[in-house]
Amino acid sequence: MARAATTTDVFNAIAEAHRRDILDALVTGEASVGELVDHLHMAQPQVSKHLKVLAKVGLVQVRSAGRLRVYRLEAPGLAPLQRWLATYEQLINARYDRLDDYLTQLQADRSEHDPSNRDPSHRDPSHRYKENPS
Repeated sequence: MARAATTTDVFNAIAEAHRRDILDALVTGEASVGELVDHLHMAQPQVSKHLKVLAKVGLVQVRSAGRLRVYRLEAPGLAPLQRWLATYEQLINARYDRLDDYLTQLQADRSEHDPSNRDPSHRDPSHRYKENPS
């Protein structure tokens, strides 16, 4: 089976670590190609190539500012990824809820059987000092 092109969808586009690094850099705001090159310590052609892929799948928008090309994150482009992750988030949350219920029950069982938590009137009297009735 042939591998899908990186420009076909968000999943393929973000499969490359450098593209995720670029998205991370754009979370704080717009950046020019030169600023991204400096920030990521990558060559300009490499950054431009990755930005082109990210733009093609709708994860970044570009605008011209004089001679600069300025990029910004296009958060709605992440919607397919968010929808996919939502299924797993529900599964994880359900498991955490079951774990929380289990731990709560364990804690209740433990305090029920722990002699230090019992009412003193229920303690075994044989441990007390007995006076000698003379």
